Amino acid sequence: MSPRSASVNEELRRRSRERLLQAAVELVSERGYDATTLGDIADRAGSARGLVSYYFPGKRQLVQSAVHRLMHRTLEEALEREPRTEDGRERMARTIDAILGLARDRTVLMRQHMAGLLQAEGFVQCPEQQRLAVLLRDTVARHGSQDVDRDYPMLRSLLMGSVFAMVLPNAPMPITTLRAELFARYRLDQELGAPPETAVVSGEACERDLSRFFATGREPESQSK
Repeated sequence: MSPRSASVNEELRRRSRERLLQAAVELVSERGYDATTLGDIADRAGSARGLVSYYFPGKRQLVQSAVHRLMHRTLEEALEREPRTEDGRERMARTIDAILGLARDRTVLMRQHMAGLLQAEGFVQCPEQQRLAVLLRDTVARHGSQDVDRDYPMLRSLLMGSVFAMVLPNAPMPITTLRAELFARYRLDQELGAPPETAVVSGEACERDLSRFFATGREPESQSK
């Protein structure tokens, strides 16, 4: 049997990283950030514990990357769902509803994510966050922005503020109120996007299988003769 090719090794590394991201999202959703260890994440992912530090500097960076991946893929899915559209107002509405929907359906995870952003390390730059930023910038541009570099940070801040308001313990704001404010801010009709009353409700009805957001399919076969 010949050694694995460079491309096979690269694919194995990519899928190992994906499994760690998925495991981090699942465990923090179930247990919270403090009760989840890097060892727990490695065990759930079926990876050697040493691999976690190979891909990520620490738990905070891993969890932020995992949540940014979930946000990116959730938003991507919302923007590409049928009927597909290039209309900037509809795409802005779908963006708002996708992010608020995550706060509603995965409250524990998003609460831990927001708390992490307030820690000393702050906002962690990572490939997942950059992909999310590309979608948000495109949304702003399609909505008609004349200055994306100014308007993208504003949209990001408004969405983050709304998520924080929704996940605040003991005093959460309802999704309908925050959605109405954001829709008014961007001059969107309430019928656009995915209105909360037509969306999946939170709690036990929330989909638990996250595999479609993480490329963790069958391992590639090594080359042999």
